[in-house]
Parts: sequence; structure tokens; C-alpha cells
Amino acid sequence: MNKKNTTRRETRERRRVRVRSKISGTLVKPRLNVHRSLIHIYGQLIDDIAGQTLVAVHSKSVDKKGDVGSRKGKTAVAYLVGKEIAKQAQEKGIKTIVFDRAGYKYQGRTQAVADGARDGGLEF
Repeated sequence: MNKKNTTRRETRERRRVRVRSKISGTLVKPRLNVHRSLIHIYGQLIDDIAGQTLVAVHSKSVDKKGDVGSRKGKTAVAYLVGKEIAKQAQEKGIKTIVFDRAGYKYQGRTQAVADGARDGGLEF
């Protein structure tokens, strides 16, 4: 395929497939999947062996009055989503995870979710 004719969605899909071929989540070490939309951000911990979602958090359900440091706007909300995922995971006894950025570049809101999860106590 010609590089000039590929869309952002196609290149993201290629990255997503490449990353997912290498990582998989288990009950002990689930996969933290991140999905971004224009307004909201979603995160879920998935056990790929059983095909179950263990924890799911989205930006609509997060209390937006937390300490986010110097982050602002949607990045601050993404950080709080990561912290909430970590809190709910620790309630279920999950301490380590595998991070799945779903083809998104590791910057901005995707990185903020990862930082929030790390600050919440999860290990990658």
C-alpha cells in the first residue's frame, strides 16, 4: 500500500494489530486497554484467556475533582481514569498489568492513563 494513500485510521489499525500480536492478558496479569474518542476516554482490564472484562472505567463516571498535577483538560481526566482503574484493580487483588495502547501513540491522553495507573499503584 502506498504511504501517501493511507489514512490515520489505517496506520493506527496496523499499529494495533502489531501490538496485539505480541501481548495478551491473563487473570493474574490482565491487559489494560485504552480507547479514545474525541471527547471521552475509556479503560478496561481484560483477561484474554477467559474473554472477560475485569474492570471498566470511562471518563463519564470519574469524579473530576482529584489531584492531577499540572495536567489540564482532557489529559487531566485521562489521568483520573488511570487512577480509578488502579483503585478498582487493587480492590480485586490485581497488582501487575500489561499496557495495551490500542495503536494510539504513547503520548497525551494515552500516556496520562498509564501515568495515573502507575501512580495508583499498578506495575507494568
